[in-house]
Order: sequence, then structure tokens, then C-alpha cells
Amino acid sequence: MIKTDLRGRDITDERVLEVMGSLPREQFVPAAYKTSAYADCPLPIGAGQTISQPYIVALMTQELAVKAEDVVLEIGTGSGYQAAILARLANKVYTIERIVALSKSAQQVLAKLGITNVEFYIGDGSCGWPKSRLPDKGFFDKIMITAAVPAIPQPLIEQLGHEGLIVAPVGTGSVQQLVVGQKKADKLAERVICDVRFVKLIGKYSFSQ
Repeated sequence: MIKTDLRGRDITDERVLEVMGSLPREQFVPAAYKTSAYADCPLPIGAGQTISQPYIVALMTQELAVKAEDVVLEIGTGSGYQAAILARLANKVYTIERIVALSKSAQQVLAKLGITNVEFYIGDGSCGWPKSRLPDKGFFDKIMITAAVPAIPQPLIEQLGHEGLIVAPVGTGSVQQLVVGQKKADKLAERVICDVRFVKLIGKYSFSQ
């Protein structure tokens, strides 16, 4: 996976490569798919959701440019794989999932792996992290959305710190554009990375169904 699908393409961030090379991806997929855990393709994890292919996980993580002191918000916990990667790179990760069973499963896997710097919340990720429970600084340094949105939700833009980065698949069709936005003067300066395919983020400021 590392040699061919990541390093063999355009993943050059050594921290990302090291973390993904050491994290047991098979722990985050159902038993029936463990033999395919390191294949460069998405896999079902239940409830109509998927774990993204390793390359896209690596690409989004690399584009987010996470620093060791960063506080990161993830929208769409899913299997917990992306949260675990971010947790190994950042100071702390906050992650939101609307499907209870997926959040609980992710919490169990991360606990088993000894990853303790992740805070979980079950709810509507498009609304952002509950304001009463924001980090002490009152904002996030980086935000990653791991499901498709028609546009980057305004509540998430508001919770992103100045000069902070947000990575998200944006689009209303079956194919979206992977977008990186940097916050400048309360707005996002966006650039497009590539085309991607993600399941929809369901929520008040995203898709209704």
C-alpha cells in the first residue's frame, strides 16, 4: 500500500506515510473485508457508509497539512480510520458522526489501539461542533469533511481559525471535487485538487437525504 498506492503516486509527506504504514487498517473494516483492508479501494462498513481508499485518505491528510500542535475537527467519523490517522499527527481531534453504531464502533477500535486524544460526538456534523463544548481557543486549526457536501457548510467556516485549512469533497453529483479552502477574512480561498466519489453528508447545512 505505502510503496505502490501512496509513495508510488503523489504522497510525499513522510509523517503521513509513517502513520499510515503503522496503523492497522484491518482493525477498521468488517471481518468479511479484512483480507482487502490494504487494497486501494473503498470498502463498506455498514449503514450505507464506506471507509475511503487509502490513497484518498492519504491525499486528504497531506493536503490538510496537520501540525503536531493543531486541534482538528473531523466531520464524519465513519470507521474511525481517518480520525486515528489525524490523532497521530495532531494535538487533539474532535470528530462527529450522525450514526450511533458507527461512532460507538470507532470509539472501541481507537480505545483498543490506545489512541486517547480523540473526542467523539454523535450529531449533525454540518452544524459543526457544539458551541458549548468548543476547544479552549474557541476554534479549530484544521477541519476535514469525509462525506460529500453541496457546499462547505457555513457553521464549519465559522469554526475554522484564521488562515486555517479545510478539506472537503464538494459537489451535488455522483462525482465531486476535492477542495482545499484556506480561511482569509472570514471567507475561504478555495482550490480544487481532483475529482472524487464520496457518500453524502446528511444534515441541516448539507444534503437532506
